[in-house]
Amino acid sequence: MSSFSHLWPWLGLGFAALVLACLLFGDLRGDSKKPRTRDMVWLAWAATAAYLVHQFEEHGIDARGTPYAFRGSLCATFGFPDANACPIPETFITAVNIPVVWLAGPISALLGRHRPAIALSYFGVPAVNAAVHLGPALVSGSYNPGLVTAVLLFLPLSLWTFWVAPRQPGLGVRAVVATIAGGVLIHAVLMLSLKAYLVGRIGLHALVVIQIVNPVIPMLLVLGFCRTNAVARDRLQSK
Repeated sequence: MSSFSHLWPWLGLGFAALVLACLLFGDLRGDSKKPRTRDMVWLAWAATAAYLVHQFEEHGIDARGTPYAFRGSLCATFGFPDANACPIPETFITAVNIPVVWLAGPISALLGRHRPAIALSYFGVPAVNAAVHLGPALVSGSYNPGLVTAVLLFLPLSLWTFWVAPRQPGLGVRAVVATIAGGVLIHAVLMLSLKAYLVGRIGLHALVVIQIVNPVIPMLLVLGFCRTNAVARDRLQSK
């Protein structure tokens, strides 16, 4: 597993190049009548490509040239300054990243063709992740692995999408709020489950399963909110 833990970011970079080529030269829109940059499906694919590049900065080679740097940064956050003695398993890093990007990104985009709320929901992850990188950097005044792509890719793409989404049928400002809440929740589950593992409350298998299931949370939250909102609107119109 250790060898794959260091290989997958490079595979992801190739995946990113493929998605980017399709974005630029193909047609990944959910609605061919809309401009690409205003189509939620196209934007979800763009977020997937951006996240794949971001993963490479975190777990491939960071902006300082350090390989597999994010784990060391995470270990330091949990009070383990020596990455070699850190109990955070590489399996956890892999289990977090592949489901949330390689699976949840394409699934959100594909399902978003019929339910734009699901395409929107994916942006909770990069938007909140950008804050997770930017906040500590501003406080400490120092670089952390993933900061460059978080600022250059996640921030503009997320802000643009959150401006476009309220102007889409069936979405709105509250759907954007639900999307951000989903991003916060998925990060909270990630960190709390890791903490539970480190203090011995859950085992490695449970930790991995939680990370595999975790990306579903934003989809269900935003989709459930939009359905509730639609039901409430229909009731008001029927009165």
